[in-house]
Amino acid sequence: MQLEVTRESGDLTAALIGELDHHAAADLRQRIDTAVLSCRPRRLIMNLERLTFMDSSGIGLIMGRYRLMVSLGGEVRVAGATPRMERMIRLAGLDKLPIWEERKSEHETHQ
Repeated sequence: MQLEVTRESGDLTAALIGELDHHAAADLRQRIDTAVLSCRPRRLIMNLERLTFMDSSGIGLIMGRYRLMVSLGGEVRVAGATPRMERMIRLAGLDKLPIWEERKSEHETHQ
């Protein structure tokens, strides 16, 4: 599992690459949280475009980062989820969080 973290104009992007399972989740949590706490972005973008597998630990990773960012006055956006990952996220109830509102409207605009 790889993680690429980039910062641009107040946004911090965490691109997850490879397979996200419970073994990788703890390391990713620590690395993303360290980056968030050191630069205090207004928005954390979790880019799942190059993620090839995600189990339920991915749901926990997203939820934890959402809680962290809200506690810091920021927000989270999820980008690049495959249809399979989106279904898993919907089943877990995360589609009810504001992380999806902007993304859905962007997706509908491009159709």
